Amino acid sequence: MSDQDEDFETGEIREAIAPADAGDRVDAWLGKLWPDLSRSRVQGLIGAGKLSVDGAPVTHAKDKPRAGARYELILPPPEPAAPQPEKLPLNIVFEDDHLIVLDKASGMAMHPAPGSMRGTVVNALLAHCADSLSGIGGVARPGIVHRIDKDTTGLVVVAKHDAAHQGLAKLFAKHDLDRVYYAVTRSAPKDRVATIENRLVRSNEDRRKYVVVRDPKSQAGKHAVTQYWTIESFGQNIFESAGHAAAALLECRLHTGRTHQIRAHLAHVGAPLIGDQLYGKHRGLNAAGPFAAQADAVARAFPRQALHAAVLGFVHPITGEELRFESALPPDMDALLTALRRL
Repeated sequence: MSDQDEDFETGEIREAIAPADAGDRVDAWLGKLWPDLSRSRVQGLIGAGKLSVDGAPVTHAKDKPRAGARYELILPPPEPAAPQPEKLPLNIVFEDDHLIVLDKASGMAMHPAPGSMRGTVVNALLAHCADSLSGIGGVARPGIVHRIDKDTTGLVVVAKHDAAHQGLAKLFAKHDLDRVYYAVTRSAPKDRVATIENRLVRSNEDRRKYVVVRDPKSQAGKHAVTQYWTIESFGQNIFESAGHAAAALLECRLHTGRTHQIRAHLAHVGAPLIGDQLYGKHRGLNAAGPFAAQADAVARAFPRQALHAAVLGFVHPITGEELRFESALPPDMDALLTALRRL
């Protein structure tokens, strides 16, 4: 239930190619292939949607393995111990008895994860709310309904109790929210206004990334829709035809919520986010002009993906009130745009 850049799941990934003699049931075959996993454990993982075949989810443990097909099983990391409250600064833009809307700073993860158990939004909210957050999100993720990346800034909503959590979860599942992001890209999309609609799947080359499924008829991965508008274009790309910008400021609206959705989609159309070390091939600009070197240096030094969750609008799941919040661009993105506007 999140922006793709919201749903990245850590954990061990196991892969296997099914031989012709795998057996009559996929759970039995995997239990024999990996003796450290009991058959009931494999069945539980299948029920939780952790097993896929050639990118499509396996829904029944009794399915017969398909000879030559690639199976992928995700083993979630062990649930960490309950996070501890920490008195950390939070920019709270709205709060009532049911939920909290935050304007998250860069560098703050949403919830604890193995190897990073402190300094997160959850740690801070546990101190602020005196341990009263909703438990639906699990031991490590109380109250968290959706996520944005650690280095993405902007608006997120967190539930205080189970009823609010369930109500917000339904809104996200139906994509019945208004979510606007501002993105600063290296180069610019060919079309100034467009809707990117395809399917995203985890990359075979880099398991941290998500990529567009090449076959339009494939049902692998998850359906993803991003609409964007070009707000500003900056400079001339020296390797492209006349009129093709060296950088751009885009407004992006999410119609689905997939892991790394904006980052993956903009990289797919040739305009990765400035500062995005995962989805960008290099950090500099291919710009021409007297201020090109200065703008290139600023872009190369930008320490994170230039992405900001600027608008969050939804109907309050308890009171029915229509809520809409806006967040101004953070200072680092403002400074980046100032340099780009000189191109």
